[in-house]
Amino acid sequence: MGSLDGKVALVTGAGGGLGRAHALLLAHEGASVVVNDLGGDRHGVGGGTSMADGVVEEIKAAGGSAVAHYGSVTDDEAAAGMVKTAVDNFGRLDILINNAGILRDKSFKNMTDDEWDIVIDVHLKGTYLVTKHAWRQMLEQGEGGRIVVTSSTSGLIGNFGQTNYGAAKAGIAGFMRVLALEGMKYGITVNVLAPAALSRMTEDLMPDSPETADRLAPEKVSPTVVWLCTDEAAKVTGRQFCVSGNRVSLLSWQVDVITQKDGLDGPWTVAEIGEAMADSMENWPKLLKPMEV
Repeated sequence: MGSLDGKVALVTGAGGGLGRAHALLLAHEGASVVVNDLGGDRHGVGGGTSMADGVVEEIKAAGGSAVAHYGSVTDDEAAAGMVKTAVDNFGRLDILINNAGILRDKSFKNMTDDEWDIVIDVHLKGTYLVTKHAWRQMLEQGEGGRIVVTSSTSGLIGNFGQTNYGAAKAGIAGFMRVLALEGMKYGITVNVLAPAALSRMTEDLMPDSPETADRLAPEKVSPTVVWLCTDEAAKVTGRQFCVSGNRVSLLSWQVDVITQKDGLDGPWTVAEIGEAMADSMENWPKLLKPMEV
């Protein structure tokens, strides 16, 4: 007996890397899986059926149930088709893992409008479109659901050369926080995954070594994702999980008061604020390098 027996999951960008690992583990735990992948490279160029089909065959060979879908998350009709594929083949949809993504890394001064637009389109709009159709299906079923969206420390903390990617990933986190509040009424949980894993998306951003490949294998991220889809996690929503290798961290916002006075008093002077800021700066959190593990 798996922890997801009888459940149906849709994973976008599941033809390789993290998406493939998520799909395989979901299936191992008993879920029927729609494996979506456009089949392009990490820049979103090209397309094909072999990547999604390969993961479907892996799942079936291990005794699981899966079907492929090849549409782009940026296309509303294709997004609707992913959910329809789940319902047509398995009768319902319980789980959505928004994983599809691309990169167009460039320092801001060198970034073109096209490089900005396509990253926002795939990550932020793509997450919105697929979630929109999955949300409607879950509401119609009336039995709750699980949604995991993929953000990044590039958006939650920052990373050089990724203003487009960081903006999209920060937007996804904001989208999750609001949707989680709305989903409570319906038993639909919504959480953020901010993963660090070695895949074709990150292969030139991390050290090329067998140790890194083992330490940051995509398969080490997926257990957290799958647990969030279980009945055991029914009350876990609106959270941001940073998962790097076998380390799982909960990212929360701590408010540190720098200075304050009675709200009925007049405003601070610029000099007073400057003095308070200078006195407090030694205790400010240091900027983190997102890929450090």
